[in-house]
Amino acid sequence: MTEPAAPVSTLPARPTDPDAVAETAGVSREAAALLLDSDVIDLHLDTFIPPRLPLVRYDLFKRHERGGLLGGRFFGHLDLPRALSGGLTGGMWSITTNPFRRASRRWVVFQKNLERFRAMVAATEGRLRLVRTLAEYRAARDAGAHGVFLSIQGGNALQRAPEGLASLGPDQPIVRVTLVHLTNAAFGITSSPFRLWKGKRGLTDEGRDFVRMLNAHRVFVDLAHINRAGFWDAVEVHDKSQPLIATHTGVNGVRRVWRNLDDDQVKAVADTGGTVGIIFARNFLRPRGGAKDASLVVDHMSHVIDVAGEDFVSIGSDLDGAIVPPSDLRNGDSYARLVQKMLDRGWSDRRVKKVLGGNYLRALGALRPE
Repeated sequence: MTEPAAPVSTLPARPTDPDAVAETAGVSREAAALLLDSDVIDLHLDTFIPPRLPLVRYDLFKRHERGGLLGGRFFGHLDLPRALSGGLTGGMWSITTNPFRRASRRWVVFQKNLERFRAMVAATEGRLRLVRTLAEYRAARDAGAHGVFLSIQGGNALQRAPEGLASLGPDQPIVRVTLVHLTNAAFGITSSPFRLWKGKRGLTDEGRDFVRMLNAHRVFVDLAHINRAGFWDAVEVHDKSQPLIATHTGVNGVRRVWRNLDDDQVKAVADTGGTVGIIFARNFLRPRGGAKDASLVVDHMSHVIDVAGEDFVSIGSDLDGAIVPPSDLRNGDSYARLVQKMLDRGWSDRRVKKVLGGNYLRALGALRPE
């Protein structure tokens, strides 16, 4: 990771002036004020990927205007200045496992990436803070810090860990693990077209044991990316007292595609008290002839609400995860614009606050009761 481009003290504070936010994001003062009065937590941020890309010098401490790399296509959606000035009070920041790395190297590389991530957080001098519980998040927010809920995308990063998550010590920082990513793994089959074989196989015995291990550590089992059979295997084997989540997905009720969840899957997550995070990837959101802007995200959120209720949907953007968002959702101003689209639908302030962060925090409190 490159060194900070400027002193960390130049990182912006979370904004407090709704008029300034409204002007910058091009939204109403009402939308800006509601954003600033809310917990705003994105369930899937992949912004740790660009600094790890070969031949790319992407400084997370530098503001990258106009979407950064490639104009906001695939990468360059966020950096630390834009995440903070955009109003995020917290986020599930992901350490993503390279899906094509050989198994013998994943655990070694994960440990190195975890060390780099910890160093990045430490370099913010308190502007970002690793948090694991509702109390820790609230303490961070009260201190003006952004709460980092550290996550793993691709649970096979832990496949060779001698004691699973326990290998990271008694204070291990991981809050959520996605069982698989874009390729098949020892734990199960991906929903992705990159899978080496199809069929109806779900979780392997090792995958079932992996779910039980996550439950034992009270770590969110994330059902994004798993194939349908594996999804239902995880629902069957998981600790029924703990909420399940699907952090970054769309829904087939709006756009039918391999990446999205059907209504039964949405209900299954809701039945556990979990939440479904809606992705910003345009190709998973937009039906033929559909809108081309942030209202696509609200369309999918609305469907989750119709199916399961307003307590079970969240934001799970997947920014910097090699996606192409609608053009108005490619930087830190995305969250204010999304609030505007919700208000345009006539959503109440209470519903908007639930979607922005309240639903996730409720699930976190159930997962890790104080």
